[in-house]
Amino acid sequence: MAERTAARKPSGTPAIRFEAQLRTIGGSTVVRLPDDASAKLPSRGQVAVEAVMNGHAFQTVLEPDGRRGHWLRVDRGLRQALAVHEGDTVALKVEPAKDWPEPDIPEDFRAALADAPDICELWKSITPMARWEWVRWINSTRNRQTRERRVEVAISKLRSRKRRPCCFDLAACTDPDLSKNGMLVEVP
Repeated sequence: MAERTAARKPSGTPAIRFEAQLRTIGGSTVVRLPDDASAKLPSRGQVAVEAVMNGHAFQTVLEPDGRRGHWLRVDRGLRQALAVHEGDTVALKVEPAKDWPEPDIPEDFRAALADAPDICELWKSITPMARWEWVRWINSTRNRQTRERRVEVAISKLRSRKRRPCCFDLAACTDPDLSKNGMLVEVP
């Protein structure tokens, strides 16, 4: 989870409050938003939010679950700060944010961007939301060769002034360790 503590501008959409249980999927701890909470969000795809979990404020991007809902990864640092574990119920408040946090750029893509100074200005000029889409597309495979090819294609597309990747379902769950057929794996 790209957790940020800096305050951002709320979108004007009212805060959404709910309780949910921490679940482990593929080695990651996640919270799946209840359907009624996800329905109040402005998009079936990724949504930048200001969040408060058990009193701890942070900014993150909610991920789509492929079922018209959302989930968020709860990293080790946040779990430790809150002293919570898999199976615990947490209280959340999320409010869509106008400003997106910067994504964590994977090392292979970061190196490729560094080796392509001709696209540096374009990369800086696209929105953080678009940068999240590039990262999400590259990260959406386990296959090493496919990933290498996506990094190459991303650089090529950026060189041709494309500001976003195309041809993937923005409402699908694209984390290969947490999804099957574009949907977040259900936890029994």
